[in-house]
Amino acid sequence: MRKSKPKKRYLLPDPKFKDTLVTRFVNNLMLQGKKNLSYKTFYDAIEIVENRVGENGLDTWKKALNNIMPAVEVKSRRVGGATFQVPSEVRPDRKVSLGIKWMIRYAKMRNEKTMVERLAGEIVAASKGEGAAVKKKDDTHRMADANKAFSHFRF
Repeated sequence: MRKSKPKKRYLLPDPKFKDTLVTRFVNNLMLQGKKNLSYKTFYDAIEIVENRVGENGLDTWKKALNNIMPAVEVKSRRVGGATFQVPSEVRPDRKVSLGIKWMIRYAKMRNEKTMVERLAGEIVAASKGEGAAVKKKDDTHRMADANKAFSHFRF
């Protein structure tokens, strides 16, 4: 086992909005170390969201992220030869992480032409409480609710 926890790395805020959450999102969006391209994709998507919705794009994105973040999830727990899906609450840091990853993952699966349009589409859909990422959150919650009987196996 580890002797001590590793130090928490703190991110620098992004250049346009001065928000560390945006930096975190962009880092997850980034492929092959191309951070500038990732920032451009994100900012362009936010601009498209502003045009479609008519509100502040960053606020819409944050609202969408809050709609995607799960409160509970299931973890596999082995008890006496049987594996149970035990529901447990999600740590705040992990909530954000899962929300970001799901948003990017389901944006990539959309069928618009460019990643900018896909991301914008997913943000708009999630802010309204629909879309694939919100469905994933609902499925996660439903799974946890279905396995509530095994909650006494929590570790």
